[in-house]
Amino acid sequence: MRKMLSSGVCTSTIQLPGKVAVVTGANTGIGKETAKELARRGARVYLACRDVQKGELVAREIQMMTGNQQVLVRKLDLADTKSIRAFAKRFLEEEKHLHILINNAGVMMCPYSKTADGFEMHMGVNHLGHFLLTHLLLEKLEESAPSRVVNVSSLAHLLGRIHFHNLQGEKFYQSGLAYCHSKLANILFTQELARRLKASGSGITVYSVHPGTVNSELVRHSALMRWIWWIFSFFIKTPQQGAQTSLYCALTEGLEVLSGNHFSDCHVAWVSAQARNETVARRLWDVSCDLLGIPVDWLMMAAGPKRSLKQTTQHTLPK
Repeated sequence: MRKMLSSGVCTSTIQLPGKVAVVTGANTGIGKETAKELARRGARVYLACRDVQKGELVAREIQMMTGNQQVLVRKLDLADTKSIRAFAKRFLEEEKHLHILINNAGVMMCPYSKTADGFEMHMGVNHLGHFLLTHLLLEKLEESAPSRVVNVSSLAHLLGRIHFHNLQGEKFYQSGLAYCHSKLANILFTQELARRLKASGSGITVYSVHPGTVNSELVRHSALMRWIWWIFSFFIKTPQQGAQTSLYCALTEGLEVLSGNHFSDCHVAWVSAQARNETVARRLWDVSCDLLGIPVDWLMMAAGPKRSLKQTTQHTLPK
């Protein structure tokens, strides 16, 4: 039974020397395991963490386990757009390339609170924070193409709705549903980003993933969820198992044609009708841009000249 619930393993043997990856929330759980595997394959990996001290401990652990010294820690607080911009500015000054961006960090079922910019915490961190980060790093991803973006979502998106009249939870708020709404936003962002990337011929592909039910710190705000996790611990994935689908989407060759799709257990997965609503996806894009103060057409502005059809259909992550 446990084997069935934890199925899905990234079997790619691709190695990543000379490649650069950023993993948000990489100081714990799925993010840590994802970063560890990317480092094991030879990539230069940035652990983008809110807790730099904890991140440094994890970086040393990964360096010791993999023998890869190119594991770096940088401060990133997704609940503060100033921190996001500072992280991106420093990264762009330091690096000439970015091949893999894993938008992994997240909060779950936290009491009602707002980010430094006044966004409801779930929507602000899980969606808007990663939306802005991707925006700021897009040109570097385009310059490094073929490159990939992986957005960690959840099966919880099934209960999600995008209430544009209550996006910041000020009219009504329930922590569990707020998490679901933000995970739906992750999928809608993935689909709209993929659609626009395809039109721009950028060589960047994007995927959303459901990592499975994973034993991680994500449930720290809910005593009930911690209790449920403990009761059903036999059926819950380890962080290493939970990282497999993120790694699959980041590394598997030939996946470019599936850009914009949602994955679970290393396979394309079904999403709710809400998650397939192109009208909502486009409106969420526009509203997100407005909230963050960035141009609605930022992708077209960042992307370079269109590539030939032959070039855009043959992208794979180089060996």
